[in-house]
Amino acid sequence: MLTSKNLPAGCVRADIASPVGTLTLIASSKGLHFVLWEHERARPDWARALGAVPESPRHPILARAKAQLGEYFAGNRRRFDLPLVFEGTAFQVRAWQQLARIPYGTTLCYAEQAARLGDAKKARAVGTANANNPLSIIVPCHRVIAKSGALAGFGGGLENKKLLLELEAGEITGTARPRRPARRSSPSHS
Repeated sequence: MLTSKNLPAGCVRADIASPVGTLTLIASSKGLHFVLWEHERARPDWARALGAVPESPRHPILARAKAQLGEYFAGNRRRFDLPLVFEGTAFQVRAWQQLARIPYGTTLCYAEQAARLGDAKKARAVGTANANNPLSIIVPCHRVIAKSGALAGFGGGLENKKLLLELEAGEITGTARPRRPARRSSPSHS
């Protein structure tokens, strides 16, 4: 799995201010590798790694990512159109690709995501894969909730998970969508 210790050569970074705090984007010519939360950037391993990654806010992939995230937070974008680099185990990559298929404004539980991957009994493994999602928000792990409907685990914190789900439900003032509750993509059978 790609980590702060083995970033590919040629990576660049840019920061974006957002309603969930400052996000750090890391890209290469291949695509977007990471969306880091403020607390992740502060970890000693990332702080050291980021010191070696030059800032390049005009890099084409970073510029597109910043623009699309801005549109998302303004309520004007429901899907991201960016080249993404998934580096992890085969299972993690499949889980992240499945996350990317969850429609805007919908939620599902971990067992539902596992069932879509072929085995509803792997809900815990799905949760672990989601916890390692390097492209938070763009690959929407915030759309996966507990079977009970409660918010559970999120790298950006539960308050930010709630904020993202409210944004997608049109419950935050200033969004372009009408107010409506977030809907589940299908009834939970887990």
